[in-house]
Amino acid sequence: MNKRTYTLATALVTALALGATGCADGKKSDGSRDRGKNPATSNNGAVVGGTPQKGGTLTILSNQDFTHLDPARNWVVGDMDFGSRLLYRTLLTYKAEPGAKGGELTTDLAEDLGVSSNGARTWTFKLKPGLKYEDGTPITAQDVKYNVERSFSPELPGGPDYAARYLVGAEGYKGPAQGKHLDSVKTPDDRTIVFELRKPFAEFPYATVLPTFSPVPKSQDKGPQYDNRPFSSGPYKIESYARDKQMVLVRNTHWSAATDTVRKAYPDRIVVTMGLKANQIDDRLIASAGGDASSVAWASLRPESTPKVLTKPDVRARLLAESTSCTEMVQMHTGRAPFDNVKVRQAVQYALDREALVTATGGPALNDPATALMPGLLFPGGKQPDSLKIPLTGDVEKAKQLLKEAGKAGGISTSVTVSTGDKAIGEAIQQSLGRAGIKVTIETVDPSAFYDTIGDTKNRTDLAYTGWCPDFPSGSTFLPFVFDGRYIKEKGNSGNHSLFRDDATMKRMDEIAAMTDAQQANKAWQELDAQILAKAPTAPAVVERKPLLIGTNIAGAYGHTSFGGQIDYATVGLKDPAKSTR
Repeated sequence: MNKRTYTLATALVTALALGATGCADGKKSDGSRDRGKNPATSNNGAVVGGTPQKGGTLTILSNQDFTHLDPARNWVVGDMDFGSRLLYRTLLTYKAEPGAKGGELTTDLAEDLGVSSNGARTWTFKLKPGLKYEDGTPITAQDVKYNVERSFSPELPGGPDYAARYLVGAEGYKGPAQGKHLDSVKTPDDRTIVFELRKPFAEFPYATVLPTFSPVPKSQDKGPQYDNRPFSSGPYKIESYARDKQMVLVRNTHWSAATDTVRKAYPDRIVVTMGLKANQIDDRLIASAGGDASSVAWASLRPESTPKVLTKPDVRARLLAESTSCTEMVQMHTGRAPFDNVKVRQAVQYALDREALVTATGGPALNDPATALMPGLLFPGGKQPDSLKIPLTGDVEKAKQLLKEAGKAGGISTSVTVSTGDKAIGEAIQQSLGRAGIKVTIETVDPSAFYDTIGDTKNRTDLAYTGWCPDFPSGSTFLPFVFDGRYIKEKGNSGNHSLFRDDATMKRMDEIAAMTDAQQANKAWQELDAQILAKAPTAPAVVERKPLLIGTNIAGAYGHTSFGGQIDYATVGLKDPAKSTR
């Protein structure tokens, strides 16, 4: 799934970042810094604040609007957490627990984890009885089928494309608008849904966690406008939504806790306050005064706020910094000169100063330099390998030599897109590539429009700083989605922002996907990671945590490992609801 490049402002100076993390051992021979015990991760794997009490208003302080809340289009990690934990339910979901248990599947709309047949080419799910929408009407299997079909609509781009990759008859299908339906999704009765796949997919139950597999009644569908008011099957419904300003959620009285073992729905109301400056959010939550005590952050902690948090034990106790499951990258437009030349792309890999990017994205307390494409959880020992052996601070002379070999000895000019407020990231890229003669212009885009902008393949910049998180712990949810050229879209393009089309890579992906031995497949994905990296469609940058502050009146909080470290909205609430009046 897409990982939002969360808004971060000016980078900490190196000495300050090191001082904040207690790492003062200087640099190692590869240019990286020794890292001591990380104080930012003391809450990892734990629930912060105890068990919430029912009631009150939870406030989310945000610097941005949502990218998409329409479940057919929602494929950004934080938005998926918010949508699928609060507004709509999916066939299956992840357990609401911190740490590794948050990666385990559990039932949601479905009664069990699915029944496979036909060599894992057919999957059947039975819905629980008594499921209802916000108006009290029943949720049916036909509604889940309808949303799966909606996900193919050209007017609803940007969403998960597992259905397009796996369902029989998906090629050329354009959605249900003209009365056309997918025969490979069958609903023999109101509670049964059957998926017929064109190839075996033993991991299909994990795909049904995605919003694509939530219900949308045809009578409520408003095309692109559905983004503004998804019809609730979850514990909350939208009372009001003013774009870029505020969203207010209230209880869905027809949601039944008896059918839902995951969502606790502690607050009576949830208010998302948007459009705040990142420094406002940090400072308000550090102070945690008045109503801010009952608030949580949507955006990551800014780098320059790190010492304000880590040097104060009472504030640090309210910091969540979970998950290292997402890899941030500089993705290069491989279909456009000069980045259609592998030598130029390799020059970017060698010129990039990943230590500078670590600092720009929050400092060594919050993240690590990336040395591979897939995150460490998909490699033995949970650690990324380093197949390219490029110094973390870069190798400028090697980068210049590669440019010379590409016929670009005089250098090149290009541009990079980053989210508004991420100028420090853009500047780190600009400065490090500039050392090798690659002149970079920075273009900023509002975070809520970021993925739509870089997903416009005709009009986007050459470079984009973004990332990817596996939808579940398998290489099949990372490399094919980021590097398979057969699923590139002109609009709403997701994952493959390098527009990488390589026949040998795609052939190998198909071979690995056909493997029935999971251990053999895992090893093959790991080997393919290095092979793709050598072809340089992207330059790995940072493996980033998700640092989030919570107020002093917040309880039940943890960063969910399957949602990129974002707060699990299924369980968060308030210690004392009476203190939440704003």
